[in-house]
Amino acid sequence: MGRLEVVGLTRRYGEVVALDNVRFAVAEEEILAVLGPSGSGKSTLLRLIAGLEAPDAGRILLDGQDLAGVPPHRRRIGLMFQEFALFPHRNVFENIAFGLRMQKRPEAEIRERVQALLEQVGLPGFERREIHTLSGGEKQRVALARSLAPRPRVLLLDEPLGSLDRVLREQLVLEIRALLKSEGVTALYVTHDHSEAMAVADRVLLLRQGQVEQIGPPQALYRDPATPFVARFLDLGTLLEGRVVAGGEGVAVETPAGILRGQPRGALRTGDRAWVLVRHTPRPTGEGSKNRLVGWVERVSFRGLYVEVWARVGNARLRFVFPPTVPEVHPGMTWSLEVATADVLVWPAA
Repeated sequence: MGRLEVVGLTRRYGEVVALDNVRFAVAEEEILAVLGPSGSGKSTLLRLIAGLEAPDAGRILLDGQDLAGVPPHRRRIGLMFQEFALFPHRNVFENIAFGLRMQKRPEAEIRERVQALLEQVGLPGFERREIHTLSGGEKQRVALARSLAPRPRVLLLDEPLGSLDRVLREQLVLEIRALLKSEGVTALYVTHDHSEAMAVADRVLLLRQGQVEQIGPPQALYRDPATPFVARFLDLGTLLEGRVVAGGEGVAVETPAGILRGQPRGALRTGDRAWVLVRHTPRPTGEGSKNRLVGWVERVSFRGLYVEVWARVGNARLRFVFPPTVPEVHPGMTWSLEVATADVLVWPAA
């Protein structure tokens, strides 16, 4: 079992409110990525769940049991840090076996479990290796195996790949997801990297200033961001301020890039101030409703897997992302682009 429920969790440090009435649930064997900018409350949330700190209000339930007053070592909640926190004076085997020895497991069971985990993390034969001889990626695998060895009901991962280079992170994030699923462990995976969160998670929880901004499957956050903050944090497009000139299902907004028609995300009336998102990756418009943007190319950047184009449209600077096979464009050239109304989202400014 490993169903986790957080109910009205609040944590203050003096006048600073790190978490403010946070509520969510994590199903058994689900991986929930906790995403947000620095200072949003991600690590505070993990410390409270692990029992390293006590909340000022709210409850944490694990399989229906209120964890208030339960010490960390009795919660069966594992915690994995960015810094690995491996014991430098112990070899790989003894690092992984540590939690099992604390549980006073039989020696034969310990050896079987450590060997199985070394196979799963791709480090067979590393039992006697000293920690200082390992690469960053190998240390990360050992730290993950050590966290999983005692079979925690919930595993908390705090920026586990933050100290590694991007190529290694992209490789390990898929391995971590596969390992968590094979072990059947419920997990909270904290990160500030949205692409990492989307790759590892069944659902994503986005925190902002200690409050839940949105929670849902990765595809849902990309397809239908709940607020302009979500759209900005996930880098879904260019945000423009404007004023509504026509309401209805396809609301029209006067913006620095001209009048744009898009999908309303809230009650909007003529004259209201609004936030307008123009997606970075517009889809083909076909025969449907569309916006025609006319301007000039300011900058083009080839990024290997995609081409980034910055364009001036009216008084706005818009960024678009295209496949590398897009017809070539050059800085200074006149450029027009059709953007479907489905790729323009509009929120009330309030």
